Amino acid sequence: MSEDSDQEKTEEPTSKRLEDAKKKGQIARSRELNTFAMLITSAILLLVLGKQMGNGLLDIMRTQFQLSREIIFDPLSPVIYLKQVMMDGVLLIAPFIAVLVVVAIVAPLALGGWVFSWEALTPKFEKLDPIKGIARMFALRGLIELIKALLKILLIFVVAVVLSRHFLNELIGLGAEPLEQSISHALDIISFSFLVLSASLILVVVIDVPYQLWDHSKKLKMTLQEIKDEMKESEGSPEIKARQRRAQMSMAQNRMMTEVPKADVIITNPSHYAVALKYDPNSNGAPKLVAKGVDLIAAHIRLLATGANVPFVASPPLARALYYSTEIDKEIPNGLYLAVAQVLAYVYQLKTARQNHWDEPLPPGNIKVPDEFKQGN
Repeated sequence: MSEDSDQEKTEEPTSKRLEDAKKKGQIARSRELNTFAMLITSAILLLVLGKQMGNGLLDIMRTQFQLSREIIFDPLSPVIYLKQVMMDGVLLIAPFIAVLVVVAIVAPLALGGWVFSWEALTPKFEKLDPIKGIARMFALRGLIELIKALLKILLIFVVAVVLSRHFLNELIGLGAEPLEQSISHALDIISFSFLVLSASLILVVVIDVPYQLWDHSKKLKMTLQEIKDEMKESEGSPEIKARQRRAQMSMAQNRMMTEVPKADVIITNPSHYAVALKYDPNSNGAPKLVAKGVDLIAAHIRLLATGANVPFVASPPLARALYYSTEIDKEIPNGLYLAVAQVLAYVYQLKTARQNHWDEPLPPGNIKVPDEFKQGN
């Protein structure tokens, strides 16, 4: 048995786990809530439209039961009357059906929302396994469904008995009433009874909705190992990330080293730090730091600079200040303008002296670095 299967699923599902489950169509659903919404809507519609539908039904019956002899023996008349009856019947129940269709579409939004998943539509042949089917029947979920079904039967039976006793005398008296009054009275009793029976199912919904939410959350819970595996999958393992960082650093370092021979000056510690600066007088920007390093990298920078005849200036405070305050290929901060200007002035004097074979100037000896840039010293 694997280590993962030995662990208990005690951790709440991650957002990725929830999103993956939703894509598979695995969301919290309560059939009892949808059924209740349909039934209670039907009951309310029956109360509101019951009399109108009853009167429409009476009109259809009057029309069809009062046919003349000529119409009865006319071969085309039955077809014409049948079409008319069907059209009247459809128009009579159309508002009722239309509202129910809207409720059937909107009701799932109350729990879980709308989800369309091709994976949920894919046939799963393992569900046809009778052994697994029997196991599901006796599982906790099957037991819960059985309890809900028994509760609904018991609840409806009790409410139906109460309603029957309440309307018993009125039901017996329907036969003594005129036809239209009797039909209207019967519709009132039926509508009210249907509403009470539907409303009673709210008890089942109150139990089922929290259970479905709990059951859905329980199914998606994860072990600590699953969370670690997911993090590795989404972010990459530490080993891979370390290799990527090393590769990125190596590429950045190679790019940096190609800029050293193009630099105007190398400011050194003189042995531990090395910083390469480049300045374009024709641009409006400040000097840029094109390379920097400590120890071995600093030694490599000095070696490349020596081969390219890039001048050196030894200034430990300025070298450290530039190293810690400026990123590669970025302009130096304002506070170091004056100190770097001293260095560049020396470099330009040195180049002029070498071109004209003059005596080389002395390097700047007292380069002042502001205190706020001395944190790396």
